[in-house]
Amino acid sequence: MSRHTSWFATPLLLAVLVLVWDGYVRLFDVSPFILPSPLDVWDATVGLLSVPRTYQHIWVTLFETLAGFLIAVIIGLGLGAALGKVPWLERTLNPLIVGLQVMPKVALIPLFIVWFGFGMTSKVVLAAVIAFFPIMTNTILGIKSVERGHRDVMQSLNASAWATFRDVELPNALPYFLTGMEIGIVLATIGAIVGEYLGGNQGLGYMAVATLNAFDVKAMFGVIMLLTTLGLILYFLVVLLRRYVTPWHESSITH
Repeated sequence: MSRHTSWFATPLLLAVLVLVWDGYVRLFDVSPFILPSPLDVWDATVGLLSVPRTYQHIWVTLFETLAGFLIAVIIGLGLGAALGKVPWLERTLNPLIVGLQVMPKVALIPLFIVWFGFGMTSKVVLAAVIAFFPIMTNTILGIKSVERGHRDVMQSLNASAWATFRDVELPNALPYFLTGMEIGIVLATIGAIVGEYLGGNQGLGYMAVATLNAFDVKAMFGVIMLLTTLGLILYFLVVLLRRYVTPWHESSITH
């Protein structure tokens, strides 16, 4: 019963938030240059979608996000599996990994622009760098969480290291890895948008800057709605992938 509650509770909560937003704007007569009403934002969003150029910006942001996310998935899975299986290598690289992880990635944007230019490449790299760490760390956790008895059984069967990884470690690490992907797709979207915002000439992040410079607050809220919708779609696609790949896992059964 609780699993199906969200089907009506979430839309109800959203409706309440919109009503509170609209009521606040009307009650206090808030200027549309500060906070436009929900209806104005809806009209601005529809207006943006009626312009063909908007879809080009959406495609650019989508490509940057997915390209960076795919790079992060490949490298994160490979390096995470290696570090999870080789403890001494993890201990050796752990200080470097922690140092890179706590580094503010936004500070790297000027450097990426110098290296890769103002085009999509710098945004793809930023999206990959930001999404990489949760994928890698969750993969390491999944590999290390395999019970010792399972490895002993494979060893007693004279299974090779590859067979142990394929049949025991990888299935055990999949729920952790896919959870890292859920976090990674959100961070990849943020990375692409921030890159466009600070050093781009196309994409939804660039559109947000353009509407801000034009003092078109309604259109800026419309761009934010498009960004939110794009991020939600990508996130729920990864959630569906996790449920499809690991239907046996508790996280897929209870959600």
